[in-house]
Amino acid sequence: MNTLRLQFRFLVPLFIVIAISAYLTVPLVDQLSLRWTVRDLNIRSQLIANTINDAIFDAVTQQSQERLAGIFNRLIKDERVLGIAICDQEGRLFEKSSGFPDGINCSIANKTAKNAEPTMQLARGSVHIAIEPLKREDTIIGELILVHDLSYAERRGADTRQYLILLFIVLGGVIALITVITAHLSLRGWVAGTRMLLQGKGLLNPFDLPAPELQPLVQDLRTLLRELEDERRSRESPLDAWTPEKLRALLHNDLQGDEVLVVSNREPYIHEKTPNGIVVKRPASGLVTAVEPVMRACSGTWVAHGSGSADRDVVDANDVVMVPPDHPTYSLKRVWLTREEEEGYYYGFANEGLWPLCHIAHVRPVFRVSDWEYYKEVNRRFADKVIASARTDDPVILVQDYHFALLPQLIREKLPRATIITFWHIPWPNPESFGICPWRAELLRGMLGSSILGFHTRFHCKNFIDTVDRYLETRIEHEHSTITLDGRETLIKNYPISIHWPDEQEESAWPETEECRRMLRRNFNLSDSHLVAIGVDRFDYTKGILERANAVERMLEKHPDMIGKFSLIQIAAPSRSSLDEYRYFQERLSRRVEEINRRFGRDNYQPFILLAEHQGSEILTRYYRGADACIVTSLHDGMNLVSKEFIACRNDMQGVLILSQFAGAAGELPEALIVNPYHVEETADALYQALTMPEAEQRERIRSLRATVRERNVYRWAGFMLQDAAHARRRERIEARLLSHKRQS
Repeated sequence: MNTLRLQFRFLVPLFIVIAISAYLTVPLVDQLSLRWTVRDLNIRSQLIANTINDAIFDAVTQQSQERLAGIFNRLIKDERVLGIAICDQEGRLFEKSSGFPDGINCSIANKTAKNAEPTMQLARGSVHIAIEPLKREDTIIGELILVHDLSYAERRGADTRQYLILLFIVLGGVIALITVITAHLSLRGWVAGTRMLLQGKGLLNPFDLPAPELQPLVQDLRTLLRELEDERRSRESPLDAWTPEKLRALLHNDLQGDEVLVVSNREPYIHEKTPNGIVVKRPASGLVTAVEPVMRACSGTWVAHGSGSADRDVVDANDVVMVPPDHPTYSLKRVWLTREEEEGYYYGFANEGLWPLCHIAHVRPVFRVSDWEYYKEVNRRFADKVIASARTDDPVILVQDYHFALLPQLIREKLPRATIITFWHIPWPNPESFGICPWRAELLRGMLGSSILGFHTRFHCKNFIDTVDRYLETRIEHEHSTITLDGRETLIKNYPISIHWPDEQEESAWPETEECRRMLRRNFNLSDSHLVAIGVDRFDYTKGILERANAVERMLEKHPDMIGKFSLIQIAAPSRSSLDEYRYFQERLSRRVEEINRRFGRDNYQPFILLAEHQGSEILTRYYRGADACIVTSLHDGMNLVSKEFIACRNDMQGVLILSQFAGAAGELPEALIVNPYHVEETADALYQALTMPEAEQRERIRSLRATVRERNVYRWAGFMLQDAAHARRRERIEARLLSHKRQS
């Protein structure tokens, strides 16, 4: 009798709560459903307008009523499209399709389309109205009006309401049935187990489980929490652009203004002594290009190796200088290394060992015990600087690249509450290749001191997990990409790196495309009609520059009409010239370029122009805008930001990108001409295709590429990592509070 009375006391409030939930939820779902439908129709209308823009533009300018009617008739075959019309620049209705609603004119359409929910009610039902400009480049001749039928959304909403009501009824019945069954269990065990669940035990700590009868429920809840976290990023709207302001808001809201530190070998600004005084330079580095805008948004501290001849002259007593020089927003803390330390740690272990090991570029990695000792010592030195720079015991620390594989674990030992995000900017090889390294276990353990370990692609993540599985005893959850070592969990995730997308003010400061074309050709004594492809790389054997030269030679062999009309301008910034492999590569490439120029050159004409020098970002922007094509032929690359920089510079919607399939960017930029750089014939054909591609096809490709890079900018890259860090910090703080409560009780 007591059990029945207890059930009744529980079931009555339960059904009341379910009824109230249903009453409140159904209208909310209706509103959300309408909002999602309107958003989908906005995107659909924009896609239709972009698709037919050129065709309608030509038909209007040629005053071809027959072509317009044909386009309209094909579109209104779609059952959701009620009609399409064109308004001229004076707001008059120029042309409309059959079935276009009589109650809509240009003025009404403009007013409706500017609303948050661009819908209106007609006699036949609700409709959605969208307006897109009818333009080509900077010429606008009118507007397209697209009217969609919304009646299907109303029908879908009615079905949804029925399903929701049925769901709540079934849910109430299932919960009532479970209540009746579980009432026969031990009341004491149930209450104790429920208390554990409410406290988070068994969900956050898999070794602290409640009563056996609740363990299946605990497992299901833990799985659900994982799945919700995995889907969190995918739910974010692609229209919600990442900006420095949004990144700052994330730091303020999700991380609550927590301290942020960045660690890298290369510094973002170098101070050099010159006859005219101290000058500030920006190094040629993809890492600096990506991370520096993030630090401007975060206003944190960047710890890096001070390598400039005047670096010591500008720092304060704590080896700190505020940067950027023109508008200081964050601190740069410099670490000083001896020549022997730099030779062993940087040139030796990092660049003669790890670099060729991870890039698999057919260069034998070199591992020396002395280099390994310097690598350990420098990692320890940097760890001490980071720990000394931290103002709190739980900062967010972003460790950059292969120079600091040991650093996460060294920091973890002194700052166990820190959230450490390590990003590996180069590829990660398969387990067999990484097994060559004599100190593979130490490197892996050091990296697994991270809270989050990021790579460019899922393929690199998989290689790392497989490597850990091969060489360390850990617990790996493949479904959620986590590795637990010594009770500490590390999330392995891909975060495709990107660039800062230029805003309108920055674009307005660029010279016109035609001016850039003339400047580029004038600098190299070329005619205005000369075809030019641009290559921008560090002087490195992994960048495929030699393969690029072979492709130029083969293209000129197959198309002799291009001789005298085409040149590849290759900018190769000198890098690591003290290493034998790099010197040999530079000498080999120089000889190959001389052979090609001797064979196909004439008078002042050179088909391959090699510039072994560093160029500033302003000059590179002019070169990108003035070239007909950009060629990236990396033999193996983490991402390659040159490809994205070229795309960002082409707001004229012209230019073609040729991209190696072995660059991480190839997975994001399929509209580029994707090539295998080892296949000389394929690369030569792609180069010729790029130089002869019609302008309409160039516009179509570059428009799609720009949309991708604009959305997936560097702030999105950093934002996703910091969001994951914020989630990890919240979880760890909950665990700490629960542990403290457990100890007190």
